[in-house]
Amino acid sequence: MFEAGDIREWRGHDVVDPGGHKIGALESVYVDTATDQPSFATVTVGLPTRRRLAFVPLSGATVGPGYLKVVHSKDAVRKAPSIDTDGELLASDEPGVFAHYSMEYTPGAGGERRLARR
Repeated sequence: MFEAGDIREWRGHDVVDPGGHKIGALESVYVDTATDQPSFATVTVGLPTRRRLAFVPLSGATVGPGYLKVVHSKDAVRKAPSIDTDGELLASDEPGVFAHYSMEYTPGAGGERRLARR
């Protein structure tokens, strides 16, 4: 995996699926609040007149020259929960992000959020 500081430098670079198909551009990184490690990224997807930020897990992602390759298909990412380009992820929406990728969701011990934008 990569350090959160490193991945933030990739903002605006292409995000591609395992087949090399461009999904969109990396917009931001969300870290796991328990470990402070990169957990999800948001990718700018959609038509130029209706952009949104789709969530994609960073587990298993690799970096290349000018791109970030994730392990999920373009179709899966485009169908993932998303927020408006100027929106924020609500705590009540976090479980849906994890569920879309069949990942277990558990809030923090005190019920706190699991993801934080960096």
